[in-house]
Amino acid sequence: MSEPSGIIDPSAAGAATSVAPAQRPSSLEGKVVGLLDNTKEQADVILDAIGAALRERHGAARVVLRRKEHYSKQAPGSLIDDMAREVDVAIAALGG
Repeated sequence: MSEPSGIIDPSAAGAATSVAPAQRPSSLEGKVVGLLDNTKEQADVILDAIGAALRERHGAARVVLRRKEHYSKQAPGSLIDDMAREVDVAIAALGG
């Protein structure tokens, strides 16, 4: 008889509720894109490059970059609300 491995599968229970994905625009042309920095190492450098590419290659009118307080904390509701008022599309972005 084998002993339990002590590994717990966090996906086994399944989600209590389901959230539908947000509607995606067909193009970023003329849109204001929000990028949310999670504060991990190099996230700001990566997001600056992504923002430039979104403007140059996909015609985004403007890129708004906001930064969370700490990677392990949720972004405050006020930050999310402010971004929602200012941008057409938002991306929660990750650094390494």
